[in-house]
Amino acid sequence: MQAKVVRETVDLSLYPDLVVVLLGFKLRRLRGLPGLLGIGRGLATLRSDPPEGLLHHEQFLFAWNHVGIRQYWRDLESLERFTRDPLHAGWWRDFLRDTRGCGFWHETYSSGRGMEAIYIDMPERTGFGRFAPPRHAVGPFMSSRERLREDVRERAV
Repeated sequence: MQAKVVRETVDLSLYPDLVVVLLGFKLRRLRGLPGLLGIGRGLATLRSDPPEGLLHHEQFLFAWNHVGIRQYWRDLESLERFTRDPLHAGWWRDFLRDTRGCGFWHETYSSGRGMEAIYIDMPERTGFGRFAPPRHAVGPFMSSRERLREDVRERAV
């Protein structure tokens, strides 16, 4: 006797401002190994003490040297509050000074606001970068909020 397939969906109406973030951290050189291990410690803190607005966080591997992270946030404001927290902001500032042989990327998908991405020292294109033309992250393209705003403006034209 064949088991009956259970088919479900979800009711996202409770989350009108849902934001999904995909992140990747790729080891490009061995000197980046401490950075890769360090991000693991930071992610463990997220699991044990999730910030306000983080609905779910999970990790996976794209490859032995490429960690993937998917996060679901209640809204963009919660995500931004987390990114401005001194611990995260300090890590990001230090990473931008010296990537230590690692690449980083994130893509943000926001219901009602659009989508955006950033790629830092990635050896090859990934995600949106595989098909969308690159832009320099300067001016209005320096922050996720501004990139999301620009995406919405472009779609309205």
